[in-house]
Amino acid sequence: MDLKRIESLFGQRREGHTLPQGLYTEQNSFDFDMMAIYGQSWLMAGLECELPKAGSYVSMMVGRWPVLITRDRQGEIRAFHNSCRHRGSMICAPGSGTSPKLVCPYHRWTYDLDGSLFAAGRMPDDFEKSEHGLKPVAMECISGTIFICLSDTPPPIDDFREKLELYAAPHHLKDAKLAFQSVLAENANWKLVMENGRECYHCSTGHPELSKTFPVGMSKHFDSGHDARVMAFEKAMDAHGLPQTPVEGHWWQVARFALNEGCVSISSDGQHLSKKLMCDSNGGDIGSMRWAVDPHCFVHCTADHAFMFSAMPVGPEETHVAGKWFVHKDAVEGVDYDIEKLTALWTTTNLEDKQLAENNQVGVHSPGYTPGPYSQDAEMLAQRFTDWYCDKGRAYITAHANG
Repeated sequence: MDLKRIESLFGQRREGHTLPQGLYTEQNSFDFDMMAIYGQSWLMAGLECELPKAGSYVSMMVGRWPVLITRDRQGEIRAFHNSCRHRGSMICAPGSGTSPKLVCPYHRWTYDLDGSLFAAGRMPDDFEKSEHGLKPVAMECISGTIFICLSDTPPPIDDFREKLELYAAPHHLKDAKLAFQSVLAENANWKLVMENGRECYHCSTGHPELSKTFPVGMSKHFDSGHDARVMAFEKAMDAHGLPQTPVEGHWWQVARFALNEGCVSISSDGQHLSKKLMCDSNGGDIGSMRWAVDPHCFVHCTADHAFMFSAMPVGPEETHVAGKWFVHKDAVEGVDYDIEKLTALWTTTNLEDKQLAENNQVGVHSPGYTPGPYSQDAEMLAQRFTDWYCDKGRAYITAHANG
């Protein structure tokens, strides 16, 4: 990894502009992003409800790095590097399931759900099983969510924890269930995917379906300006004890905002997609509680469901976009909700964004590409993302300059 090259690219970045070409195209930049950004940040793995009982596990990839999350016999959720302590094989293939033990498929080394080594055949008498447990990954459970960090020194998370617990509490995410999930492969650099996901400059024309319910004209999801209807919504939320004032830290944002007039959910017709609500305050008219975490995700929680978007880099010009839809754990498919209707809007939106991001990637390769200015009215969140990326990257270079 050539840090001098990365430092040079950061040095070329003009304030208020997109990134230099090499940060979107080069293998060296991808390797840097994995180590300096994804390897040093808190990442949202999902919700606790994805591990519904003892023995449940979720296996996921962070770039090229396999991670395993389990719920042990005592109900505690734990996270580990998904790499056998024998010869490094991946223990559980990506996906989810239930198992009383974790068994490596190569030589059958077997681990308990707490990561401790249970059995390893044909090893010498002086072999110490206690020294060969799975290596833990830093993890925090916050109001029903699961966050992991692959760094040995994770960034501070207490301020985010406090705010998310406050804003997410009315949505009872621990009482949710995963209704559907999908993965979309996009031939675009992860930063182009995320910049696209952090702005709605393109939404009125790029997402006509989403625009019916989502307030695409806002400069930030936070800003109500002097819109009387939005101000009335904020007053109603305060009256029902639902936090709505925007809050943010360096790498996160949380806010509740009003949807378009007459809309109570982010759906094709603006109406609830599940009869069993996750939050029934104000008759289920509570807008969307959105949080976003850099580098990779955003979540929208309406009264009836929650949708999670996560972008994971696979290569310099390939990103896997995961979508997860959650409903109340007691909601019955085919009775309270329909999978096709539940997933239709965000699936359509993600497919539209795939085309936009891939087209963006092709254009960035042009010898005529030069970084352009962000709209200070419509792209403030996209600029905020790239500013954070540069800050995070420069901090890593400073810390490793003499390494």
